[in-house]
Amino acid sequence: MPGCYDGAMAEGVIKPKVIREGAKEAASRYVYVRRMLDDDPNNSGWMNVRADQTKSAQGLTYVDLFAGGGGLSLGFRQAGFTKLFDNEIDPDAAATLQKNWPYAQHHAGDIAELGPSLMDKLCGNKTVDIVCGGPPCQGFSVAGLRNPHDPRNQLFKEYIRVVSHLQPKFIVLENVPGILTMQSGKVYREIIKQFRDIGYAVNVRILEAAEYGVPQLRSRAIFIGNRLGLKNPYPLPTHTRAQYRAIESALDDLKDLPADATINHQWTRHSAKMEQRIALVPAGGSLYPTFRDAYKRQHRGVPSMTVKENHGGTHIHYEKHRVLSARELARLQCFPDDYIFSGTMKRAYWQIGNAVPVELAKHIALALVPSLQPALPASKSAKLSLALR
Repeated sequence: MPGCYDGAMAEGVIKPKVIREGAKEAASRYVYVRRMLDDDPNNSGWMNVRADQTKSAQGLTYVDLFAGGGGLSLGFRQAGFTKLFDNEIDPDAAATLQKNWPYAQHHAGDIAELGPSLMDKLCGNKTVDIVCGGPPCQGFSVAGLRNPHDPRNQLFKEYIRVVSHLQPKFIVLENVPGILTMQSGKVYREIIKQFRDIGYAVNVRILEAAEYGVPQLRSRAIFIGNRLGLKNPYPLPTHTRAQYRAIESALDDLKDLPADATINHQWTRHSAKMEQRIALVPAGGSLYPTFRDAYKRQHRGVPSMTVKENHGGTHIHYEKHRVLSARELARLQCFPDDYIFSGTMKRAYWQIGNAVPVELAKHIALALVPSLQPALPASKSAKLSLALR
């Protein structure tokens, strides 16, 4: 099924000249924050791994908290991991997870309801290798992280509580890069401290999705930690600036198809007058100059700008005089066409816009495999070896 194709495809290779005219170079984003992380002596325990050369993770397991529409989950599944259970409170996103993981366990509700006995039941007495997820962190305060009565940080504390009980070998936590500059870096350092207090050495890096074959410029703060005394592995980029995938390499075969709700290929309906206005928007321009994150015309020949849900007011197609459909945005997030989102069109937009790009998640998952395989019990390791032959 179409999704994230090979970034080396001729149509997907971006000419440097086009990059200067269109998309911002990924390496130039968050330069200050990257330097801050590199200079932090408490953030030195990480290493790079050639994740694109890692074998499948068959036999390894994961749990996904705050799973949303399933971007992280699908990346781990594509890497060969087996999901034990996920947790998601939003009804539409929870229905999406249940539809696409019919054989996994699901907890569609508040994470606070996950008590020890319920977690053990959902895991089926199986060992948890990874706990991943993206707890909302926008309300964080350092004082609150130390205050058990501060509601702004309760969801992160629930993540910590679940990890403390499940005792996975590794944890993966993702968020927007802005979390790294909150309170001059005190918040991310406190997050690392909270994990250290329950036995996990944690690092954080900014990963740019375009550098892993995603046809979109999208940076994410990725926290990785382990309790095995190992360095935390991060995937080496697979795509240089000259190899970034262009938006049309993922979308061109959809541009003339009629709307089709069965595959989420739906978009906001425009009046004739609105279409006329959209037709005047040049590549890189916005219908609303003071509201630049919505109704912005995408450039051909470069990755899309960061996908956001924007309540249906998403990016304008690089060629058509309409916004991108939910399925087109899903393609930019590397979801295959048989991955169907539940709920209304706008709810599909919401799930897709908040997801981790699947291909980025897959590379993160694969980077963990070499560190996890030696930790498998002998019987489990033997089964894994046979499975990989």
